Amino acid sequence: MASQLPLTASRLTLQCTNCTRIIRPSPHYLLPSRAARRRPLSTEASIAAAPEINFENLPPPSTKFARILPASASYFTAKPVFIDGLLSLQALQRKYQTLPTLAAADAPRVAWRTLIQYRVQTNEPIQAAKYHKIVAVLQRLIRIHPALMPEEVKKAIELYKRDIDPFLNKVTPGVIDEFGRSYGIGRRKSSSAKVYLVEGEGEVLVNGKGLNQAFGRIHDRESALWALKATGRMDKYNVWALVSGGGTTGQAESITLGLAKALLVHEPDLKPALRRAGCVTRDPRRVERKKPGKLKARKMPAWVKR
Repeated sequence: MASQLPLTASRLTLQCTNCTRIIRPSPHYLLPSRAARRRPLSTEASIAAAPEINFENLPPPSTKFARILPASASYFTAKPVFIDGLLSLQALQRKYQTLPTLAAADAPRVAWRTLIQYRVQTNEPIQAAKYHKIVAVLQRLIRIHPALMPEEVKKAIELYKRDIDPFLNKVTPGVIDEFGRSYGIGRRKSSSAKVYLVEGEGEVLVNGKGLNQAFGRIHDRESALWALKATGRMDKYNVWALVSGGGTTGQAESITLGLAKALLVHEPDLKPALRRAGCVTRDPRRVERKKPGKLKARKMPAWVKR
């Protein structure tokens, strides 16, 4: 049976009568009861507010442990050239976002630096997706009205322009000679064609031969005269073509491009229709060369186990 020892100020203990072991009860027994905890605090024990701080009498701050702030927001990056350029362009966009702008179709055409040129300029392996962010901001800045374009925006845009602007190159206009002929040169694969076009009744000569004699396939005949067929001018012009190099397909498609160029000299308004028909753009595709160890350009020989 445990006998109760006298209560001291520091702890409450119990000692067993049969042994010398001292039993210490849980500290929860020493806490006040719920009724005692519910009693409101007296006014003497109430918490008083801290005195008001007078900031005018505070000592000046010490600069002994001050941290030096970097001038660039991208100081901790590997090379901050790209980030600094992007942040400066975005700051200009926010600063002048209220200026009047032109429509996207009316904005001046600018040839920006290519990704490879920008990598050489910054000496950083910039990814294409990141460089597109800069181009997108530049496209927005170039739409600001030319009469209200700020000088700092002009200087920022000049840093990303190409040294040679290809849009300033003007195409030499074709002329019609004293015989009423216009000509155009077309190329496809290794074929080259010089096509003369004159108003007539729809006669066609290819290297002095008729169309049926020059091209045995119907597809090649239609390809050669596709520019006239797409614009409905089959019976209004005579065609005389000189073709060299390549096969029948390359020669027929080279005549297509040369014929479209000659037709634009007579009727420049047909360019949208010819572009929709695919007669204005040069086709750069060529046969891929054969590689050593392969049967063709990419075909591998059949695998044999033994």
